[in-house]
Amino acid sequence: MSHKTHSSPALLATLGVLALTLPVPSAVVAQTAAVDTSQWKCESCPYPKGASGAIEVGLGATTDAAARFGDYTGLDRKGAQLLLGGTLTYRGADGYFADADASDLGLGSRRLDVLSGREGRYAIRLGYQEIPRSFGDEMRSPFAGIGSGVLTLPAGFPAASTGAMPASTIVAVDPELKWQRFSLAGTLLADGGWSWNVGLRRDVRDGTKPITSSFFSTATQLLAPLDQVTEELEVGGRYQRGPLQASLSYLVSRFQNDASSLTWANPFFPVVAGATRGQLALAPNNTLHQVSGSAGYDWAPWKMRVSGDFAVGRITQDAAFVSPTTNSLLGAIALPAPSLGGKLETFSGNLRASAAPLEGLRLVASYSRDVRDDRTSSRTGWPTVTTDLYLNPGTTTNTPFDSWRDRVKLTADWRVPAASALKLKLSGGVDLDQRQRSYAEVVKVRETTVWAGASAQPAEALSLALKLQHAERDNTPYGSAQWFGSVENPLLRKFNLASRTRNGGTLRADFAASEKVSIGLSAGTNEDDYDETTIGLQSSRSENVGVDVGIAISDETQVNLFAQSERLRTRQAGSQTFSLPEWSALHGDRFELAGIGFRHAITVDKFDVGGDLLFGRSNSSIDITTLPLPEPQFPANKTRMDSVRLWAHYKVDDKMSIKAAWAFENFRSNDWHLDGILPAAVGNLLSLGEPSPRYRAHWVTVALRYRF
Repeated sequence: MSHKTHSSPALLATLGVLALTLPVPSAVVAQTAAVDTSQWKCESCPYPKGASGAIEVGLGATTDAAARFGDYTGLDRKGAQLLLGGTLTYRGADGYFADADASDLGLGSRRLDVLSGREGRYAIRLGYQEIPRSFGDEMRSPFAGIGSGVLTLPAGFPAASTGAMPASTIVAVDPELKWQRFSLAGTLLADGGWSWNVGLRRDVRDGTKPITSSFFSTATQLLAPLDQVTEELEVGGRYQRGPLQASLSYLVSRFQNDASSLTWANPFFPVVAGATRGQLALAPNNTLHQVSGSAGYDWAPWKMRVSGDFAVGRITQDAAFVSPTTNSLLGAIALPAPSLGGKLETFSGNLRASAAPLEGLRLVASYSRDVRDDRTSSRTGWPTVTTDLYLNPGTTTNTPFDSWRDRVKLTADWRVPAASALKLKLSGGVDLDQRQRSYAEVVKVRETTVWAGASAQPAEALSLALKLQHAERDNTPYGSAQWFGSVENPLLRKFNLASRTRNGGTLRADFAASEKVSIGLSAGTNEDDYDETTIGLQSSRSENVGVDVGIAISDETQVNLFAQSERLRTRQAGSQTFSLPEWSALHGDRFELAGIGFRHAITVDKFDVGGDLLFGRSNSSIDITTLPLPEPQFPANKTRMDSVRLWAHYKVDDKMSIKAAWAFENFRSNDWHLDGILPAAVGNLLSLGEPSPRYRAHWVTVALRYRF
């Protein structure tokens, strides 16, 4: 048991004088002499000195190999894993400190963080993290050289169709990505409210990922190499004293891709002579320079605060172009420049002011501006080649695209004094959003959103909250963008540029049924109407309901339950004849999620158990209506996920404990985009043959944790 005493200096001084002047009873002297303080322990001292920490060692086992189960976790393969982690803390008498935290060192998702420094003076942080990615199971491909920039084919290729390709040459492949992040940062606290910081970060991405290529009427799924490095350096300073806070920093980021292009052999007989190889440019090298800053000031009258921030950046890209074609029969094709010489300037700024001029009233106003200014030189004379088949007549011009966005937000919150018993709070606001784009079908898009909300507590155990919003989006006259060289249907409206009306609302209720049971209910709806769109997205509607329950059965047992359901419906119209709509599609999605979590102390501070159960379902359907004749309907896409996690923690003594856990995940999906599309299923498509994810995986762990 520990307790605190709070005494003023004057009181302590007075007691000290009395202790020197008043006689002490002999009984008190005897009791004081009899007390042995050698075993006394301070349980609430905030800064323990010396070293302490914990080491965790154990074993884990995964029963099945599944890419989706192991995505981001490194548990994509069947077998055993080493569980290794721990913490280390050191506090010195002179203010020196050091902290280390390591987790999952035996897995592909390992992480290590080290922090050291001197209290109130400086700190240095070192970090390392791995992020594994697994892109799919049961993929197959005939290409050799996967992981390099050149893919070749075995004997038996090219072929007239996938049915004529040798089945024995299509072997299993395993696309994976390993992402490593190294970081080093330091902070120096100076006198006068100043602090300085510097940070270094290096991201390394190595592996392969699926992409798609084509030769006119044939398509091939490939595995592209990843050999990328991103390096960042940021230096900055911060000032904080009294009501003023300010910061300024400079960032330089460099992206380097050693796999700048991918060349592959055409697996199909070429449509024209010489079209036997294809080439794609991959992500180009580029560099970012950015200066950013912020400032804020607090003003006591009206509890007012004014703040702002900005970021000014420049991105440059000057990677050499790949050849316009690998078909030597098309002859030498000259380019007007060896590289793009790309230059993009960006600006982002925000201003915000808040004040409370009256008791219970708070006003907030903000303005933000984002600018994307493409300074790349526009050149004419660029040749265009159609998938290495032929050189198109004429040339084209590269077009720089600019965009601007201005946004104003005004909000107010008012706690109504006359309804203080209800704890009534009213809120509302207006958002003004205007976007401008160059070389788009619409020059300006303007959207105004008005919203209002209210919350109240009509009873001690009940609280309610309601929010409603209405938005109107309009634009300047809708035209046709000619920069890409092909004419669009004049009746088409892109959903992000089209006029739109949006209405929505949310309702939340929280009820304390008893001291041990709390219930929360929520519902919401959102409806979009594109009333001026003839071809394109015409309407969408979403509805969601949810419930969550918390039960404290006892001090040793707590249970939480939740359920959520959401439905989405969208309608779009299209035309295949460049005229009025001949078909329409009604797209419906349904998502349902439910779960339960519990924790129980079998023996308080000794033996704890707990678990989580999660059940998810989704269903996606597309109903097509065509004129004049009906078309076959698409099959429904369905997903089912059930997961269970149980754990137990047993404390052997003050230093040693045992942890055990079992996780199970059952995932089933049906996706007509993937199911049945084996590498040779479609005559003009050589696919990777990835099926819809389906797996059942168990993960069992046992670990020993020792504190020192």
